[in-house]
Amino acid sequence: MSGDLATLIESTLSERELTWDSAGPGRYSVTLPGTHKLKTVCNLTIGDHALAIEAFVMRQPDEHREQLWAWLLQRNARLYGVAFAIDKAGDVYLTGRVPLHAVTEEELDRLLGSVLTYADESFDTMLEIGFGAAIRREWEWRVKRGEPLDNLRAFEHLVNRPS
Repeated sequence: MSGDLATLIESTLSERELTWDSAGPGRYSVTLPGTHKLKTVCNLTIGDHALAIEAFVMRQPDEHREQLWAWLLQRNARLYGVAFAIDKAGDVYLTGRVPLHAVTEEELDRLLGSVLTYADESFDTMLEIGFGAAIRREWEWRVKRGEPLDNLRAFEHLVNRPS
């Protein structure tokens, strides 16, 4: 089964023109292009009974950890195929396991779409909760030096500016 599944994974990734490489037998690293989170690297590992999915989303937050964890747990109730998780350091991941017999081209596409959607759509809110003070400092520093603010525009509402 794992040989057939490896072929299915490789053909699905190639057909969708995703950037990927093999990290060994039954192990794949796929780069998913996003809008808010510019890229999400998703690891797929064929195990004895399940396909494991894991994607790094964000490093541990500088502030408001409990608020972020609560927000992630509330989001988990609405997710398909994967869920937010944290590691010992507090870094945020999306993880999931799917029985090998359930992995089809359509299901793999749905799972990769879920990872991309959840990482990308959640990213700005996660940054606001976990790094709001750093974003405000960066904004002020850039304004003071006349640096471009293009990649911070999504967070303009966090900055207290005089009317």
